[in-house]
Amino acid sequence: MAIEVIQPDVFLLGLRIQEPVTTITDLFVSAANFYGYYRIQKAGFTDNSRRFLKIYFLLMGFATALGGLLAHGFLYFFGDPWKIPGWFLSMIGIMFIERSAIEHSKNLVNKKTGSFFLKANLVELAIMMSLAAYTLDFRVVEFHSAYGVLGVVLAFHLYVFRKTRDIGSRWFLWGVVLLIIATFIFNYPIIIDPWFTHADFAHILMMIATFFFIQGGLHLGKLPADTQRTSEVLATSES
Repeated sequence: MAIEVIQPDVFLLGLRIQEPVTTITDLFVSAANFYGYYRIQKAGFTDNSRRFLKIYFLLMGFATALGGLLAHGFLYFFGDPWKIPGWFLSMIGIMFIERSAIEHSKNLVNKKTGSFFLKANLVELAIMMSLAAYTLDFRVVEFHSAYGVLGVVLAFHLYVFRKTRDIGSRWFLWGVVLLIIATFIFNYPIIIDPWFTHADFAHILMMIATFFFIQGGLHLGKLPADTQRTSEVLATSES
């Protein structure tokens, strides 16, 4: 369970901002995701895996911006129900990074397995979004993210990496490790200072993980020199 820490308010030109550092670090995560969208878009990839990844970056960029502003900085004005837009965007974003991982592995996994997970993540998303709206409990969002990141993204990229040593999948695995650490820090009292709380620390790790995911997206399908003999397998899946 997340620990409640009161970060002092600040006033900028008479405007009250709650949890100012948490708001700023959330906006850092947002900027990193928008940068990820820009990098993947600029690279000109046309495969479904990267297309879904771009959508993930875009949605998470908006989600974390709304989270920082509505759920932290100006929560006193908007109230708890306004947490929902950011939550929903992030939950849909997680669905797209799941689909990106599944698409990247489609030439290596059983077709029925891939199809099952593609359908399951839609059902799970609908259930979790309904629960989040009904309960206004962030733990529902965390559960959805844990399922998507650990049950799908980690599992599929680990499978691809073990089979092919794919450089992009390796970047994703390191990004997932950082997100696991960030989740632990967010939910337990690892507090450096009221001006830099566990939430702020977790946001910084999330930002770094986002840069790992960007590198993953840019390197999907690329293999180390000693495993080039398997390159045709992923080349087919990325076409």
